[in-house]
Amino acid sequence: MATETVAKPRTSLRVGVQKFGTFLSGMIMPNIGAFIAWGLITALFIEKGYIPVPQLGGFGTNAEGVANVGLVGPMITYLLPLLIAYTGGKMVYDVRGGVVGAIGTMGVIVGAGIPMFIGAMIMGPLGGWTIKQLDRLWDGKIRPGFEMLVNNFSAGIWGAALALLGFYGISPLVSGFSKGAGNVVQFLVDNGLLPLTSIFIEPAKVLFLNNAINHGVLTPLGVQQSLEQGKSILFLLEANPGPGLGILLAYMFFGRGAARASAPGAAIIHFLGGIHEIYFPYVLMKPILILAAIGGGMTGIATLALTNSGLVAPAAPGSIIAVIAQTARDSYFGVILAVVLATTVSFLIASLILRTSKNKGEDDLSAATSRMEAMKGKKSSVSSALVGESGGRSDVAVLTRPVQNIVFACDAGMGSSAMGASVLRNKIKAAGFPDVKVTNSAIANLSDTYDVVVTHQDLTERAQPKTSSAVHYSVDNFMNSPKYDEIVELVKTSNTDGPAAAHPSSAAEAEAAPSHGAHAAEPGAAVGGKGVLLAESVTLNGTARDRDSAIDEAGQLLLDRGAVDVSYVHAMHEREESVSTYMGSFLAIPHGTNDAKDHIKHSAVSIVRYPEGIDWGGKQVKFVVGVAGINNEHLHILSSIAKIFTNKAQVAQLEEATTVEEVLELFGKVNA
Repeated sequence: MATETVAKPRTSLRVGVQKFGTFLSGMIMPNIGAFIAWGLITALFIEKGYIPVPQLGGFGTNAEGVANVGLVGPMITYLLPLLIAYTGGKMVYDVRGGVVGAIGTMGVIVGAGIPMFIGAMIMGPLGGWTIKQLDRLWDGKIRPGFEMLVNNFSAGIWGAALALLGFYGISPLVSGFSKGAGNVVQFLVDNGLLPLTSIFIEPAKVLFLNNAINHGVLTPLGVQQSLEQGKSILFLLEANPGPGLGILLAYMFFGRGAARASAPGAAIIHFLGGIHEIYFPYVLMKPILILAAIGGGMTGIATLALTNSGLVAPAAPGSIIAVIAQTARDSYFGVILAVVLATTVSFLIASLILRTSKNKGEDDLSAATSRMEAMKGKKSSVSSALVGESGGRSDVAVLTRPVQNIVFACDAGMGSSAMGASVLRNKIKAAGFPDVKVTNSAIANLSDTYDVVVTHQDLTERAQPKTSSAVHYSVDNFMNSPKYDEIVELVKTSNTDGPAAAHPSSAAEAEAAPSHGAHAAEPGAAVGGKGVLLAESVTLNGTARDRDSAIDEAGQLLLDRGAVDVSYVHAMHEREESVSTYMGSFLAIPHGTNDAKDHIKHSAVSIVRYPEGIDWGGKQVKFVVGVAGINNEHLHILSSIAKIFTNKAQVAQLEEATTVEEVLELFGKVNA
């Protein structure tokens, strides 16, 4: 048996960067409320605020001539860094790690004398990790009755040691880095180079590094700048909603199909709701549109620099409401102008690209969503067995229990995942299952306690290791993905008929198994009184040398059977251009679009084997199975095929078969 070569995922480097960035932003995001509180107090009560109050703003002296401490200084100097450190330590080693990390950070804070956000992001995780390693040294060696004594004193002693390390060792280094980073930012501003950061920021956002950049890097630097100057431009380098809004407006006027229809709703969610992830799919399906985002971002940053405008605290989420709420008192004109001009430039560039595009499918969201309507709600066992990261593996997760707990996971667990969870929750309630829990979470906070996990297709690789026993769904659009109806069908099946097969996620899509679940491949009546798969529809040595020719070869066998007309074969090519039908295990199952079902005369399957393999969009394919199913009969066909190609022994038999009869015997259930 030939061994399938599993290529190293092309996204592994990006995933590694995402993991690191997510860890950094994971320390900031849970504490954004504290940042907002500090920003509001600062904007209201400092000496130049809307309602100057010496005792709160920390200026002037009291009746005894003692300087007022206020809330602003202690919050940014002690509260915020300690919260970050505690969160970082807790992420590594639960509460114990958080406490030790916070103790160590106190040394950095006192040693530096300035807000130590970067120091906190170092000492918090360091404290959690080191106390975890220390606990391992005496794990199982403590006599009964002494556990609390050892645990408390070890945390206290080690925390004190870390505080000294922070005071004498870490604080000078971090202070130097903070000063250097501030000088770099000031140099970029003084020389008009800051807008160039959009060349890196905007593409990184679309690769789901937006929270890592904004809250892992820019927020700590911005808070330091805000403390010194009363505002910071850094808070709007990534959070400006203008570039994304411009792209969505361009789709509203010049898009096609589902892209144009969904753009208005996406624009509202993006601009008012602050969920920037909503526009990422519009860029991903036509990557050249990143130029529009870059152009808009550069324009917004340049406007902020020229008008000397900024925010007093982070705008999270990146809603225009949050942006205005955190705008410095003297910056309303500049901030609003930056958003307007960023939107305008992004819109103009995106409109030009869409208007001059020659690719009629690439720039239409329907090419990524509506053409998958053929599988809507019917992906069941075939999708679970054949597609996704585990394509062709026999060790994929299998759901053997009712679905009770569904989670939407994204980078931060606050934006697109919350919206998707809300949409699906309503669908599941409408289907009559109000007790099924639908929540949202950051990927970093996932645990293997969920029945179903839903992620964006670019993030699935990161979620799967944390939730290996769950069923995974990948989506490319959190607003109106066809996958939501598939999940509803899974809930119906598993909560009424018993065990249901899993649905591993993938960009590759396939028509799916029947709505009655895992029993789809049980023998039943013959289709139309004759076999779906006949000897004349099996070729052991195909002559095609590329994907399109292989589709023609499999389609010709269906034509020869009188099962379809030539329009159906054309639709098989159309379907392939939309989403690849490569399934894993050397298998591809080309089939027509949902609209082409009228061109099917009766159900049939054709099988063409290519012993040497052919290239199928970068994947090796040895078996091409052409499928045509009338009504819902194709669902049963695909379920049977799935059972064969998830069995390594049967795949080996197909590779080694020397006669058509051997193939027919293996595919016997297709005719059941």
